[in-house]
Amino acid sequence: MTKSDNSNRKSVAGAAVAAGLVIIVFSAAYSVLAARLETPMNITLLTSAALELLPLEIGGWTGQEVPLDEKVVRATDTDAHINRIYSRRNETEHVSLYIAYGGRARDLMPHRPEVCYTGAGWTRIDRRSMELPLSDEMELPCNIFQFSRGTLNTKKTVLLNYYIVDGQYCRDVSGLRFKAWRGSGTVRYVAQVQIVTSTSVNLNASSAEKIVCSFAAESASSISRLFESTEDTRFSDEARFDPKRIFGGTGSDE
Repeated sequence: MTKSDNSNRKSVAGAAVAAGLVIIVFSAAYSVLAARLETPMNITLLTSAALELLPLEIGGWTGQEVPLDEKVVRATDTDAHINRIYSRRNETEHVSLYIAYGGRARDLMPHRPEVCYTGAGWTRIDRRSMELPLSDEMELPCNIFQFSRGTLNTKKTVLLNYYIVDGQYCRDVSGLRFKAWRGSGTVRYVAQVQIVTSTSVNLNASSAEKIVCSFAAESASSISRLFESTEDTRFSDEARFDPKRIFGGTGSDE
């Protein structure tokens, strides 16, 4: 055996050892991340009934429930959800609102618009990141997508997507991963918010984008308040789902 052959063998052996170490490191890292994305045992998860406390009247928008097929619900891996259509201006403007909520963060992470829509036959034609100003002087980080489908009668959809992770707005799942990697504890819950509208003869993509942005900005604080009960453990189970405490308002005891 020549010195060259011996050197090559050592190089291959060294590469194999290095590759093995990389696999071990990434396997360990995945185990850590997966553990931090599991549901903490001491967290009381919200139900769909709790999410339905979201007002049907938001600003100038009026909403109505749109039940999802049970097969679709099971496929989403959510612990709770709501699906509604909101309209305004004599129903000339419409948006679809879908909120998915769960304590198993790693189950919700795969259900991203760029994955689910393209898997359903849509083509992504645009994606942009934005920060929408909110009335409470905060900003809402979000992504806005445009999808199309068909050739002769092309359908176009504009979708605004963001997450709420333990009370914090996140543009995408990178924020969720960052929280887990940072070692600040397990992720207690994740909520994904999708606001969708479609273009038409009288509504181009630019106008459709303004509509979803308008609804997102007007509804963000109301949506965020839905999850305050999981942030504050001082309240009993009866109090934490009290809509008067969550959304304000007064009333007398009967």
